[in-house]
Amino acid sequence: MDRLDGRTAFVTGGASGIGLGIARALADAGMQVMIADLRQDHIEDALLSFEERQQGRQVAAVQLDITDRAAMARAADEAWARFGGVHVLVNNAGVGVAGAMVDATFADWDWGLDVNLGGAVNGLCTFLPRMIAQRQGGHVVNTSSLSGITPSPRGSVIYATAKAGLVSMTEAMREELADYGIGRSVLMPGPFKTNIRESGQNRQERYRGSSGYHEAEVRRATREDAPTWGDPLDAGRRVVEAIRTNQLYVITHGEYRGWAETRFADILAAFPEADPELLKATGTRRPAKVYS
Repeated sequence: MDRLDGRTAFVTGGASGIGLGIARALADAGMQVMIADLRQDHIEDALLSFEERQQGRQVAAVQLDITDRAAMARAADEAWARFGGVHVLVNNAGVGVAGAMVDATFADWDWGLDVNLGGAVNGLCTFLPRMIAQRQGGHVVNTSSLSGITPSPRGSVIYATAKAGLVSMTEAMREELADYGIGRSVLMPGPFKTNIRESGQNRQERYRGSSGYHEAEVRRATREDAPTWGDPLDAGRRVVEAIRTNQLYVITHGEYRGWAETRFADILAAFPEADPELLKATGTRRPAKVYS
């Protein structure tokens, strides 16, 4: 999508953190933006910030729990009613579910996967058919994390599982979306100044009762951002460039390159030598550059 001005984006988790950074960058590029967020207080603050930037007419908002499929459909209806269509879908909303794997319960797994991975699924199933029916092309952005491709620290098994799924999902969408002139990108950010430490406060009631992570979430809520963590608007600007050039991987922090190299080297080292006869029989070749 080399032309963004006058088109519309729908951004989940768009009222704070990286989602707000993306929404601001898209608005700066001339797009109309519908931000969706679970937190009404964040929505009100975000809309005020757009008014202060003289972009109030470009931006609307809807309160949304991305795990609620009926609510997702109503949000899409509202976006189409307000702006006449959606051309860029940004599946950004997520939660920072963290804690020891042995403490995790079904509630913790369900919450982490339903939001971080299932929310993107709900976005795709709701918005893609409508975007395709428009016959105007478009783009899908999924917000993953560097945890999706680098060795993950202790306490991040649920988070890393979901974020790795988003990377593979976005890679696998390439050919089918291309049939409709729709591009795709996966954002893999490192540390930014966000409200992710408040994730425990946003946990829906149905995921609370038997959680094993309550104490960890209480401790995490008091964590302060490090001064070296990035400005979410910088991530948003990278996303805008990726949409314009149909760039697949959007990575924000070069400092983590060595972590990825270590992981990929271990994976490659685990491959046995190819069987020449099997290669001949199956016609298997080195794949074209499909991850571009």
